[in-house]
Amino acid sequence: MAVNNSIYLVNPRSTVPDYYGAEILESVGARSGVAIADLATTTVAALAPEDFSVDICDENIAAVDYSHPARFIGITGKSSQAARMIGIARRFRNQGRTVIVGGPMASLCPDVFRQECDVLVAGEIEDISGDLFDDLRRGVWREEYTGGKPALDESPLPRWDLYPNHRAAAGAVQTSRGCPFNCEFCDVIQYVGRKQRHKSNGRVVEELEALKRHGYRRVFVADDNFTVYRRRSKALLSDIADWNRSHGGEMSFHTQVSIDAARDPQMLGLYRSAGFNEVFIGIETPNEESLRETGKVQNTNLDLAGEIGKFLDHGVAVVAGMIVGFDSDDHTIFDRQYEFAMESSVPVFTIGALVAPFSTPLYARLQGENRILSNDIQIVGAPWETNIEPLNMTRDELLSGIRRLANALYRPDAFLHRVLSMIGRLDPDDALGGRGRKLRHIDVDFARVIRSISRLGPGESDMLNRILREIRRKPSARMQAMSCLYRYAQIRHVYDLGGLWNNASRQAGASASVPKAG
Repeated sequence: MAVNNSIYLVNPRSTVPDYYGAEILESVGARSGVAIADLATTTVAALAPEDFSVDICDENIAAVDYSHPARFIGITGKSSQAARMIGIARRFRNQGRTVIVGGPMASLCPDVFRQECDVLVAGEIEDISGDLFDDLRRGVWREEYTGGKPALDESPLPRWDLYPNHRAAAGAVQTSRGCPFNCEFCDVIQYVGRKQRHKSNGRVVEELEALKRHGYRRVFVADDNFTVYRRRSKALLSDIADWNRSHGGEMSFHTQVSIDAARDPQMLGLYRSAGFNEVFIGIETPNEESLRETGKVQNTNLDLAGEIGKFLDHGVAVVAGMIVGFDSDDHTIFDRQYEFAMESSVPVFTIGALVAPFSTPLYARLQGENRILSNDIQIVGAPWETNIEPLNMTRDELLSGIRRLANALYRPDAFLHRVLSMIGRLDPDDALGGRGRKLRHIDVDFARVIRSISRLGPGESDMLNRILREIRRKPSARMQAMSCLYRYAQIRHVYDLGGLWNNASRQAGASASVPKAG
């Protein structure tokens, strides 16, 4: 029997393997876990009134409990979770439960989810949560609630006390929402907007204190673009540095930025002093015509490899996004991407075909050109799939080129070359971040994942041993290098699951260009 005023919040697992996931844990005999704790369910839980009973399920950590007595089931998710969102919703609705669906996919594709739920929440929930929970309490609710753009200090402290923190490698805090850039393929700005809103510095530090109390020593700063407004970012980094220093520099951070942050040496120095030792940058492509075509002008007229080097000079490793399939890309793009990567001192690239997410300008343009091949919601979340017809190659040529590029970049000798280049360039000697921290159980499991690389083959075993020797020689680069090794193991696992990995790739030399098909 369902219990009134109770809600079970579910973060579904991805049905598409994730570059940033931790699916590999179970494959090495460890318990399931996540690389980054879920901020959506913990925030919604904090918005629930005191008279509501709330439980959280992160399906990446534990199975969904379909016998849970809650009257209301809340489900969130992004594109890679969309199919699973629908499957969970249908099963609970078949039991007579009231299902509420929200989050990025519900906001971007409301027509897909309306028929799968009793209540659709589109947009941001903070300024409509009061009405929503009041209506649920009264038993009379609307079919759809649409949130606005709330001030972020109105968002409550996440309910980390309800989350399985022991199985998350990093906590999460969001200091801003929105991005003023207008990249044609980006879906984030379609529901959080181009005007960036910020939490106060004091509020961010309060959330960091809460994460530390719950055992976290690594935090993902989950902003869409952390460094858009540099004056604000610098003030926040300074406050984070003061806070981290007061705790002995135990906490390390990673976040997402745009490449133009490299132009500001003061900003880079503040990253270092605050304990940020890794950033994700959407490099996308060395093809400037493609960057201009898609509106990513902040990446143009730059020596991209040189700008990346400035982060490394300040002890900050870079993970880079790589996209192929823009209208200006032809068959030469795969060699160009490979050559750029091998010159860049970036070990980890998240490689994917260009896709047109729903509700983006790119989707609208290509739909008008009759170049949208599929509206399958799962394709948008898969790195080796695309829903578009490329302009200067066939879809099959694009996908086979991605396969060759991925195999070339993650050959053991090619990856080793980039890791050693990164370690040689990194200068993290006086940086905060991770000093003297105690290992958590999930850290031990991640080390187990890294050791498993040696079982992938003799080339991988040699690669691992050489990187570990280099870490012993330069221990100040340990955190960045170990992060790269974990990501290598996860990416190889992702490629195996997706049928993308070709074992013959191990035999190719590091200096070779992208091998051609056939």
